[in-house]
Amino acid sequence: MASDDLNQLDDWLAPLIGQLDARSRRQLARTVATDLRRSQRERIKRQQNPDGSTFAPRRSRDRQGQIRRDAMFSTIRTAKYLRTRSTPNSATAGFFGRVGGIARTHQYGLRDRVTENGPRVKYAERELLGFSEADRERVRDGLLDHLTRGS
Repeated sequence: MASDDLNQLDDWLAPLIGQLDARSRRQLARTVATDLRRSQRERIKRQQNPDGSTFAPRRSRDRQGQIRRDAMFSTIRTAKYLRTRSTPNSATAGFFGRVGGIARTHQYGLRDRVTENGPRVKYAERELLGFSEADRERVRDGLLDHLTRGS
């Protein structure tokens, strides 16, 4: 689904969503945010960017000098850190607080210190959060399902 398709869908759905009461809109937003969190978590688990490409491999080494091969971001993809927020007018799935800074560093490939007084390192860009084609379809289907149920 292209960006133009999303704009057309938004133009078509906005009046329908506007007719819902605040409670129903908030419930819809919570459902959308939860679905997005689930899909983002699964994509991060697969170590993939939203476009389907794999994350850049890590360069850190363990104590014996071997490059670590285990999956990255296994802790921050849990519900404790990958949170949802919803209001009657918006739905958000993302990282907040200190973990948000770590995620931002990887999302945009910024420079940061590995340890408090350690050297500054340029991290590879790894898109932790983003819309894939499947996410767009999931949101669209969730909206249509909610509206046709009459909730």
